[in-house]
Amino acid sequence: MNGLTFRRAGEHDLTELTRLRDDAARWQIGRGIDQWKPGELGEDHFRARLADGEVWIATRDPGPGGPGVGSGGPVAGAWELWWDDPAAWGAQPPVAGYVHRLMTDRRTAAPGTGRHLLAEAERRIAAAGRTLCRLDCLSSNARLRDYYEAAGYTVVGEQRAKDGGLGGTYTVTLLEKSL
Repeated sequence: MNGLTFRRAGEHDLTELTRLRDDAARWQIGRGIDQWKPGELGEDHFRARLADGEVWIATRDPGPGGPGVGSGGPVAGAWELWWDDPAAWGAQPPVAGYVHRLMTDRRTAAPGTGRHLLAEAERRIAAAGRTLCRLDCLSSNARLRDYYEAAGYTVVGEQRAKDGGLGGTYTVTLLEKSL
């Protein structure tokens, strides 16, 4: 298949999740993308997401001679799956799952890993009986919006004053995909 194994994250993954987020932030900054900042979200953030949502980790299958499939090869990426998102979408009926912090490890993830993570999130949302996958990105991040549109997402609006809990509001583009 795609050489990835997916599992729910746990308390033992907090350091790795924080590292992934910080590495992704540094990668963005290195390419002139003003979105995430290193150190902005730490273990407390991911601990809270574990308590009130789902956090998923993708590992690469170790390959021939390595541990058995699914036994925990190198981390390739992670994402958060929420079942509501009032900060961006307002009150909504329970028809969607919301993907946040889609992250890949640029040291270990093969090209296209982000799409595989997104597809797995979509599969999990559909398995829960919901018909839409929703996400948002900073309106100023045209590159990320283009990435999501190329993955089949449609821009459906804008939230001009999202409060993401980081000490201020910002404008996000709202995107969704029918599953």
